[in-house]
Amino acid sequence: MDAEADARTDRESGRLARLTRLARSPLGWMLLGTIGIVGVSALSSSGHPVSAVVGAAAAVAVYWAVMRHVARRSTPEIAPKSAVPYAAVGIVLGVVLIAASMLMVMTEFSFAPAPGDVTAIVGSMVVIQLWAAVTEELIFRGLLLQALERLCGSGPALAITAALFGLLHLLNPGATLWSSFAIAVEAGVLLGAAFLWRRNLWLVIGLHFAWNTSVSLLGIPVSGHEAAGVLITQPTGPDLLTGGAFGIEASIVPIVVSLVLATPMLIAARRRGNLVPWRRR
Repeated sequence: MDAEADARTDRESGRLARLTRLARSPLGWMLLGTIGIVGVSALSSSGHPVSAVVGAAAAVAVYWAVMRHVARRSTPEIAPKSAVPYAAVGIVLGVVLIAASMLMVMTEFSFAPAPGDVTAIVGSMVVIQLWAAVTEELIFRGLLLQALERLCGSGPALAITAALFGLLHLLNPGATLWSSFAIAVEAGVLLGAAFLWRRNLWLVIGLHFAWNTSVSLLGIPVSGHEAAGVLITQPTGPDLLTGGAFGIEASIVPIVVSLVLATPMLIAARRRGNLVPWRRR
């Protein structure tokens, strides 16, 4: 009986060891972290500003816990001391991207003031978009990009996460193959390049946040979702320039602008030694 019990204990210990190794592998902590962040995001998706703030903070806590206790690595990419300066840089970049894109196509839209309390509109929009930016960036640039580049290098990881980001937006209202391609390039590539450039998630969160907030406050749909902003904006020009019902993100203009921003970021990332070489498996 003692021999059978010892054998059973050995088998259980072996299974536990295999599960632990799997969880601590890049794919393991990527999946665990994604499930955790998606879970807390689902619980805070009511649209209420308070739940959005709590959900964003919980998502950061889940990311930190998975990285520190499962992946067994430090988390300089979410260091509190870098949050304000890097987020500020990202916000500036996001505003520049949208401002440059909109200035090029302003004549292709009509604008009118929207009814309602501007302060309430801006406050609610800021909180909700911050929640969205935090959760999406923790998953895509925090977990997926970093896990995949450990398996196959930064280049393939950037391409895969950009493609996944675009494909997921294919589920949005008014989405087409073109709009998903546009999202993959202007968001997937740009946000991935920004992360590789400085290896800081606050930077990409700030960029993502400013991008979505600027678009929504202009009253333009954000990735196909209608936005109640401070303006009522209607496209009057061709869809190739305005993005049509999907919003400015389906326009060819931000694709070009984002590539103009992403290219020097990737060059700088290479010079800084931030790119993981491609690995043949």
